[in-house]
Amino acid sequence: MEEQLIRLIYTIVPKDRVLTDLAELYSYSFDASFGEYLPEIVVQPKNKEEVADLVKLANEFKIPVYPRGAATSLSGGSLAVEGGMILDMSQFEKKLVIDRENLLAISSPSVITGDIQQKAEEVGLFYPPDPSSSHVSTIGGNLLENSSGPKGLKYGTTKEYVIGLEVVTPTGEIIRTGGRTVKNVTGYDLTRLIVGSEGTLGIVTEAILRLIPKPIARKTLLASFVRIADSGHAITKILSNGILPCAMELMDNACIRAVENYSPAGLPIEAEAIVIIEVDGHPAAIEAEIKKCEDICLLQGATNVKVAKTDAERDVIWKARKMVSPAITQMGPTKISEDATVPRSQIPAMIEKLYQIRKKYQLNLVVFGHAGDGNLHPNIITDKRNIEEMKRVEDAVSEIFEAAIELGGTLSGEHGIGILKSPYMELELGSDGLLMMKKIKDAWDPNSILNPGKIFPQPGKLKVELT
Repeated sequence: MEEQLIRLIYTIVPKDRVLTDLAELYSYSFDASFGEYLPEIVVQPKNKEEVADLVKLANEFKIPVYPRGAATSLSGGSLAVEGGMILDMSQFEKKLVIDRENLLAISSPSVITGDIQQKAEEVGLFYPPDPSSSHVSTIGGNLLENSSGPKGLKYGTTKEYVIGLEVVTPTGEIIRTGGRTVKNVTGYDLTRLIVGSEGTLGIVTEAILRLIPKPIARKTLLASFVRIADSGHAITKILSNGILPCAMELMDNACIRAVENYSPAGLPIEAEAIVIIEVDGHPAAIEAEIKKCEDICLLQGATNVKVAKTDAERDVIWKARKMVSPAITQMGPTKISEDATVPRSQIPAMIEKLYQIRKKYQLNLVVFGHAGDGNLHPNIITDKRNIEEMKRVEDAVSEIFEAAIELGGTLSGEHGIGILKSPYMELELGSDGLLMMKKIKDAWDPNSILNPGKIFPQPGKLKVELT
């Protein structure tokens, strides 16, 4: 990187928040996804003015800028694929205000998502989006990836809870979108456009989040199935019977065994699948709903249904679900995480497709996810050093995406497109739909400096490359 540029960066941010040492840069070369890309410099801004000045400088020198939070991205969203500058937003000044009267949270991007949930609950409020990484991921990254979690089934995704933003644009202006009112139809909805844009349209420096009253009570059950297809039918049958749980989670046998080996929770290792169902609301209503869920599961072939009687029993069930991702990493050195999403009615068909793909390519493919909203997480455990197996993984991942789209689904429900799914964007959107998105990107970011190489397919790349 040019010495002149580095000297100018020092005029914006002190040297102790500018990293240039190779050893330090290597720690920023990866995230929770697949691949390693070394940045040329890492800068740790602490306020919006520093972010804006750094982005303006990047435009002047035509160098790429990559906003990065806690780096929990599963699609390569924060990777410096073209070198350049990483903005480490995890060091941004921390601000969190819970406005109980207006049911709002005002947060800086560096606040941990779980802290927002905790502070809201302390005053009887509730922030529903709950990605599995909420205990470590920052809210800024969650918003830009539109990551949600199990409760999206009943309460909707992250974008439903973001009503206002302060954003540094790709050319360095500081703008505000939306506001503190739930209703706002003044002009284009730029807030919704930025949420889920994966850091390609702006860098969030403050978010205004909608909160709701915390549900009075909740009930959780765990149902075991001999056949995974039966679990899929139970899920769709519950939803079609007028019950809307706040969460419905699926784990296949490989996940069950991995969790029991990693952090024993008393799961039935002989089951081909388990489904975790949680309902919340008024105590009288949830008693009836959980009983109806239990009856439907048994009618659809469940061999055992256990309803948690205490908060401690409920916590054990949910801990087992949260342990899936770390547990399956013990099965092999390389984990490829996907999140193909289909309409709820197609859940059984998608599960069947995934198992056909696993058999066809002879891979260690495990299935879990937010099955209630069709958001399945097929994970392939492999070894990137095995070139022959990695080619089979590439072909399998391609078929997973194609299967989801054929069933009326989408490439991603919450992980984002990043670099891993960009070659398939045209498959889902068509050439004209993709071109319209590219026109928006070009208009906002004329020098293409903000998180380049993400979302849009690179010329000549027809499918994902993992080798």
